[in-house]
Amino acid sequence: MTQRDLVIIDSGGANIASVLFAFERLGQKAVLTADPDKINAASHVILPGVGAAADAMTKLRAQDGLIDCIRGLTQPVMGICLGMQLLFSFSEEGDVDLLGLIDGRVSKFKQHSADMTIPHMGWNNVVLEQPDHPLLQNVGQNVGQNPAQSPFFYFVHSYRADMNDHTIGRCTYGDDFTAIVARGNVAGCQFHPERSGKAGAKILENFLAL
Repeated sequence: MTQRDLVIIDSGGANIASVLFAFERLGQKAVLTADPDKINAASHVILPGVGAAADAMTKLRAQDGLIDCIRGLTQPVMGICLGMQLLFSFSEEGDVDLLGLIDGRVSKFKQHSADMTIPHMGWNNVVLEQPDHPLLQNVGQNVGQNPAQSPFFYFVHSYRADMNDHTIGRCTYGDDFTAIVARGNVAGCQFHPERSGKAGAKILENFLAL
């Protein structure tokens, strides 16, 4: 695989080490940094994240010029888990404005039944709304969008992005929500591709090929 100048933004998330190791397994080196100059110079950028949206935005704002840098990137950018949520406009978690790279809201799961646990944790299938999208090439099949034919990924989250015009993969947990999103050079996965076996690894590989 062609080596990319891959940067992982040092956002303080607990999943950073596992993301680094996932790319190492693909033979891809990555640099962890919050330096806007290094991020701007990268060919591909990952925005990881675990925790609360308001805390994450506070950490990003604490790094001089980092938010403006992220908003101005033109190379491929992927948000993972909370990092995906940060790409949107607003989160109910702390009533906080986010990066605004994709229009839409992040809201808390609704408790539909007594046995529905929140957070949504574990393996769940994702229906590929646009299976021909470059990010989803050879990830899985869902004939007739049958969930039973869809690839499975590993989730851990209490808030989710609403379905929107840029949803390319959807998951159902009580309600449908955005599991994979893509708009221009920006994409995101609500699940953890670095912990999602072959399907997750394929998404990371496809991202590097963008």
